[in-house]
Order: sequence, then structure tokens, then C-alpha cells
Amino acid sequence: MAKKMKGIVVIVVFGLLYSSGYGQDEPVGIGEWEVQFTPHFWAAGIEKVQANRVAEVTLKSSKTYDNPFMEVELDAMVTLPDGKQLWVPMFWAGGNCWCLRYASSITGVHTFRTECSDTSNAKLHAVKGKIKVTVYSGKNDLYRHGPIQVSKNGRHFEHTDGEPFLWLGDTWWKNLCKRLTWDGFKELAADRKKKGFSVIQIVCGPYPDEGPFEPMWENEGGMPYKTRDFKVLNPEYWEYADRRFEHLINSEIVPAIVGAWGRADCDAMKNVGVDGLKRHWRYLIARYGAYPVVWILAGELHNNSKWGVGPWGQVGRYVRSIDPYQHPLTTHTGGGRRGNPDDDLIISYDMVGGSHRQDVAISSAIDNFTAAYSKEPAMPVLVGETCYEGHMQQGFQYVQRHMFWMYMLSGAAGHTYGAAGIWHASVEGDPGCASSAFGGRKVYDWTTWREGMNYPGATQVGLGKKLLQEYPWHRFEPHPEWAEEGIFAAGIPGQVRFIYLPRRNIYNWNGPAVKNLDPSVSWHVYYFDPATGRKFDQGTIKASVKAGDKTAKPVDFKKNVPSPQDWVLVLERFNK
Repeated sequence: MAKKMKGIVVIVVFGLLYSSGYGQDEPVGIGEWEVQFTPHFWAAGIEKVQANRVAEVTLKSSKTYDNPFMEVELDAMVTLPDGKQLWVPMFWAGGNCWCLRYASSITGVHTFRTECSDTSNAKLHAVKGKIKVTVYSGKNDLYRHGPIQVSKNGRHFEHTDGEPFLWLGDTWWKNLCKRLTWDGFKELAADRKKKGFSVIQIVCGPYPDEGPFEPMWENEGGMPYKTRDFKVLNPEYWEYADRRFEHLINSEIVPAIVGAWGRADCDAMKNVGVDGLKRHWRYLIARYGAYPVVWILAGELHNNSKWGVGPWGQVGRYVRSIDPYQHPLTTHTGGGRRGNPDDDLIISYDMVGGSHRQDVAISSAIDNFTAAYSKEPAMPVLVGETCYEGHMQQGFQYVQRHMFWMYMLSGAAGHTYGAAGIWHASVEGDPGCASSAFGGRKVYDWTTWREGMNYPGATQVGLGKKLLQEYPWHRFEPHPEWAEEGIFAAGIPGQVRFIYLPRRNIYNWNGPAVKNLDPSVSWHVYYFDPATGRKFDQGTIKASVKAGDKTAKPVDFKKNVPSPQDWVLVLERFNK
């Protein structure tokens, strides 16, 4: 919006994101930009924005283009208070408007100058302005602590200020589509927030199990592009996508944005090509890079994409080169990175697959994870897709909590859950996973998203996350030597131990044998019910020797479980 003041144009810029507090849609304060026209550039005043919030600057072109998405490329060179410079891509927002979205955790005055591929366009090229970043005053952790990044030790995620971040993801691959209404999206987000989910994996591009431009892909604004080569962009699609991403962030949930899909029968690379996918990713970064997001290059790629091989490797290197925020990036593949010293890794965290067969998911699938975890350099590893709860009527709650504890106590930086009905945004009469492009693909599930939302496994993995956060979980390391084979153990020596005992035959009350306890430490012991969250106190194990006694031998501990099921045994150092 603009108004005239003594020959100066004042542009009012609205922030798109909302302030902290779940359920509060509280607009960012409005700032004013004073812009004075000269033949060569627009000189802007100072816009104020709180740390890690998004400032949006809208420029209106003096020229009209036939296809602005393809004809104009616009960037801003941003100079930080410390002198560091960032190239920030800008995006076409429809009509004659282009936008800069920018956020920073660094307080102070940030200046920018635009660079337009059409240098003759005086209202897009060489525009100058200032953004003053002030201290954040709200309660949303994604702003209070900043976006997430890889930790310094390379094993987990943390916020910009070093606060540990525990990834508990949910799989919403198709949930930008209009089958899931806006009201439904908000209902599902509220449910996942309540249950402790911190990440949503969601596709903003070509979907799995669909041919190009299937009607199932549409949101309320239509298709993201109007042509199959991704050369004609539809801004209305992206405006509706904005609303959903912003709502997740306002709910303190990180969007893990998936750019496309790469499986052979729905291969975006085959349909769009390297150049088209680079255009698509540039737009994603320009539009959402200022948000607290993470990236997933594409779904179901070949493992070699992680070390930069092939056309997807080219796209991945491009993403890394133009993302000024360097958000964590991975590819969704079945296996992990190779680990060769000369690998040109495009990923910063390693996402591997489990199995959609429930028997494999809780048995041999762990080998895939441990192989990835053992590779160098160290980086966060997690399973990004495995047996969904209720998928083809299997994989229910026990399987979900078994997988969660199996992976978390084996060194995972987090875990991603999934449920039938949700990942494909299924509604009554339209499951969202039967593409006409492939001769009417057989339906996986007729489960609706609301039915899937209420599966109990989601609550139970949330209980597991909540328990871990009572302890310094980010310092946990796997310790299989603390328990017998088939039992999972992790923790901090001399401080805390978590032992997960999987479900066995009925009428079996035998507890796990905890090995190699330091006899100079007193322990408080309890069993945690991973299905309900109840704790069953088991008293204390008193130290049998004084600290520093070099002749003392480690001791073992074993106590029956409260009932025949799976359990988490917790031993915490006890100091009187």
C-alpha cells in the first residue's frame, strides 16, 4: 500500500508470520518504508522486525512482462551489522509485484540493495533499504531460540542459540491439497501440537503416487504451475500454501519442506528436468527460506543423490549454493550416505528408510539405521519413513512405540511417525492415493485423515518424547553393552540409563538385566509404561562401595516388570 507525502512514497509492509503463542493469530506490527524515486534506484527507510521474524518488502515493477516468472530474476544483497553479506533470492508474487522475505537472529540494522536481471527496471534494480532487527519478545520457541540447525557435535539438532531440538515428525506428504480443508488442517495441526510433534514433513511440489498435474494436486488456488515444464507459475497456489506453512510455524511446528518426488513411476526429474527443478527450488527458497524450515530435496531418490551423483545431485548442489540461511538439507532415500572420504555430500542430516512391513520394521530394519549412524562425518540420522500406523491395516500402536524407542536408543536425532489417512489427505470417498495416470492405482487405505489422526500410536510416541525431554537426551549415546541382545539401551554413563524391553510372550514378568553398573553410584529406578505414560517406582540401588575404589567390580541389576508388555526402564543417579 502506498501514499504520497511531500513527494515521498510511503510503502506499508505487512509481516506474514504471526507472533508466539499457540493458537494466537497475532499480526506482526506494521512498519513504513519511505521511498524516494530517482532515475536509478529507490532509497528505502528503516523497517523494524523482531529477531527471527520475517520482514517482507514488496516492490512493484514499472514494467509489465509476458511471463515475469521466467523473464526476471531478482536478488537482494543484504549486509548484516557485522559486515557479513548474504545473497537472498526474491520471488515474483503476482501481477507486477516482487517480494523480499528476510529474517535474522542478529539484532541491529541490516541493509540491502537489489540486483535485477533487467537492469533497466528502475523500480526493481538497485533498490536500497534498511531492516532493523530487534530482540524477540514473544514465547514461540522457533523465534525465541531461532531456527533449527545441526548441532556442533553433529549428532542432533539445535536452535540457533544452542537450545537442543528433539525432532518428532509426522508425515503429511499431500496436506497442502484442498481435500484437507483449511479447517481440517488447523484441527490436525492442533492435535499434533498437543501430542508433542515438532516437525511436519510435507510436499510442496509434485506428489508421490500421482502423474504430473493430477487434479488431486490442486489446493484452493489451483496448481502451483500452469505448464508441465514449470515455466508458468500460479501465484494463487502459493498464497494458500503460505497460510498453511505460517499456521504450522505459529503452532511451533517446523515444516520439513519436500520439493518433489523422485520414484520411477512419479519422477519429477523426468517430467521437469534439472532446469525446471532448479527454478522450483529457487522459488521455494525465496518464498520460504526466511521461515524456520528444513529442506528435503525430494522423496524416494537413489542413495547416490546424497553424495552428489546424477541430476538430483546437481539440483542438491544448487540448493546449497543459493540458500542464504543454509537450512538443514537431506534427501529422502532408503539407505544412508556412503561414507567415502571423497564424497561430495549435499546433505547435512541423514534421513533413511525403515520398512512398511511391520515385522521387518521392528526387526532387521534397524540395520539400515545403524549402518548410517556409523558413517563419517557424524551427522544427525533419523528414520524419515517407515511402517505407518494402520497402513493397509497393520503397524498399529505397539509397532509405533517399538520403532520410536528402538531408534531413539540407538542414537537417532529424532523419529518420524506416519499414519494411514493422514499422509495422503484421505477423505470419505476420495483416498487421495489412486492415480488415474497409472491405470487406477490400487488404493492403499480407505482410512480418512481424521480416523488416522486418532490412532493411539501418535499419542504414545509423544509420551516418549516428553519423557526424554525430562533428561539431557541430546547427550545420550547408545550403549548396547548395558543390556542383553534384543534390548535397546542408551544414556550417560554414571548419570542416567534408559533400557527399552520390547514386548514378548504373554505371562512373562522377567525384567531386563542391566549390566555393568558403577557400584559407587546410587540409582533411583522406575519403569515407564510407553503406552500410557505411567511410572512405576522400583526404589533405589544403593552404592556398595565408595567412589574411587579401584578394586570394586561392576554390578548387575534385574527386577521383574509390573506386567507382561513392553517397558522402558529408567535408572537415574540418586544423590541424597
